[in-house]
Amino acid sequence: MSRTTIADVAREAGVTKATVSHALSGNRPISEETRAKVLAAAEKLNWAPSQSARALANRRANAIAVVLARDPEVIANDSFFPAFIAGVESVLATTETALLLQVVPDRDAEERAYRTLTRGRADGALLLDLRTDDWRIPFLDDLGLPTVLVGAYDQPTRFSCVRTDDAAPVREIIARLRADGHERIAHVSGPLAYVHSKARAEAFVEAVGDDELLREGDFTAASGRARTAELLALPDRPTAILYSNDTMAIAGLSYARSQGLAIPRDLAISGFDDDHLSAHLSPALTSVSSDPAARGRAAARLLQADILGAQPRTEVVDCNVVHFRESTASPVSA
Repeated sequence: MSRTTIADVAREAGVTKATVSHALSGNRPISEETRAKVLAAAEKLNWAPSQSARALANRRANAIAVVLARDPEVIANDSFFPAFIAGVESVLATTETALLLQVVPDRDAEERAYRTLTRGRADGALLLDLRTDDWRIPFLDDLGLPTVLVGAYDQPTRFSCVRTDDAAPVREIIARLRADGHERIAHVSGPLAYVHSKARAEAFVEAVGDDELLREGDFTAASGRARTAELLALPDRPTAILYSNDTMAIAGLSYARSQGLAIPRDLAISGFDDDHLSAHLSPALTSVSSDPAARGRAAARLLQADILGAQPRTEVVDCNVVHFRESTASPVSA
């Protein structure tokens, strides 16, 4: 069977090959009636994928983007990202919309990536890793790119937002540890420039009364180990440590054991994001299931609506659940 060509589409639509090309590229003025005939012919003959024809007709790319300015090592080892992407894809698949993922090393590259998106590469973006003073939000506003913020951004913005409560699980874990007799409780946070890290750190400080045992990590295993070493070297060391992700918590647990400490008898440990391996450690790790897939689904739905002209809105996803396991099970010895 011969392959369908642009000439076949032109014959079907009753126009010239040049008209077909102009109708699909948008580079020359073509009447809407003629454009509709060309698109109908293209779809009938399967000359172009139907989603591409619809995208050209609507001047849309049928794609949304996620640009990440993070160390690839963190992305590779953090369970949040693949689950979030899976949630996004489950929504996009229903409309044959593509997801573009780009990892960039610095701000200049990030700016270039977003400018490229506005040149027909994507219809909108999902903004992750929100920062307390985030230059990207006014920048994307100026570009006019539909965007959904994933996180508790608290400055005025015209963008839709998906929010979760990062403070409540921290308060819940500390309350349990207090009830078990822990008085020296520490926290290894993520980078405090991120709004979710800041929210967890502020909840910690509020619950324990000061920031003496707060240490800033960067979500990597190396920082989890290093901050744990600092805390355990204190003359009056903590008896419990909350980490802002499971990668740091697992590294901290390993280091504590290498120093001869028993978990949880000598040191209680909890994480965040509930990595799929955390429940299978020995002892099993207390962690917070944050259901990134649910956040991904909510963000994708909001962005699709915004691209079609819906009014921006905020959606709160109630998805954080603390799973108490053996790593925090035993009370401090009297």
